[in-house]
Amino acid sequence: MVNSPADEGGSARPADTGSSDTGRSDTEVAVAAARAGAEVVRALYGRRLARIDKGAGDFATAADVAAEERILDVIRAARPGDAVLGEEGGQRGAADAERRWLVDPLCGTVNYAVGTMLVAVNVALSGGPAAVADPFGDEVFLTDGERAWARRAGADDVPLAPASDSRLVDVNLDPPFPGAPGFRAVDLLAHPGFAERFRPRVGSTTLALAWVAAGRRAAYVTDGGDFSGSVHFAAGLALCRAAGCVVTGVDGAPLGAAGRGIVAAADRGTHDALMSLIRG
Repeated sequence: MVNSPADEGGSARPADTGSSDTGRSDTEVAVAAARAGAEVVRALYGRRLARIDKGAGDFATAADVAAEERILDVIRAARPGDAVLGEEGGQRGAADAERRWLVDPLCGTVNYAVGTMLVAVNVALSGGPAAVADPFGDEVFLTDGERAWARRAGADDVPLAPASDSRLVDVNLDPPFPGAPGFRAVDLLAHPGFAERFRPRVGSTTLALAWVAAGRRAAYVTDGGDFSGSVHFAAGLALCRAAGCVVTGVDGAPLGAAGRGIVAAADRGTHDALMSLIRG
């Protein structure tokens, strides 16, 4: 990786991690795509939007679909040979492509549909750079796969620095609950030891993972299966890992095919404390 002003005490744009006809790095493609999706999400906010039923109480809106198409436009223009896995459109491009982008165009659809501005736009190159846009905070969290920053228009990038000082733990309470009865997030919140050390937050969006990387949350916990290649979690997990967070499943094992859920903590002490509560 090339040296940058950040190596000498200042802020910097990420180093170039890919090549293309456009001359933009994979990191900047991820940022541009996430921003493009965020523009659509902002533009359609507050409107009565058509819903697309996915079953089991889940749904998408016209904003999800339109944002994904805008993101795809950016990726196709910059990386025409890459495949894309989108939450709404599924697999695009060759299934055996060496490079694949994971896109969640609107994480927090239920929030969005009822007028709550807690949502995220997630774009990640599998195993590489990623970006998470906060459409209403006018902020993008980005990583080149090794380091991570927060970016606001007209300002220098600020390195992400995880911290547990807030004591806030964001917990995903959305079903299904595959860990029950052995693990249920609601039981974690009711544990006396949890209240002694932490304070719960329930936002129901993976924007919370970016907040852990940025030091705005002490940790994030969700039950579930293998999230290592999930369009919902890929970008946020990439940020957490690059920022130096401690990331495992709720069983303490590394994320992967045999993993279960996510515990992403700002530091080892916070992670150990949460694992003790979960196991207890």
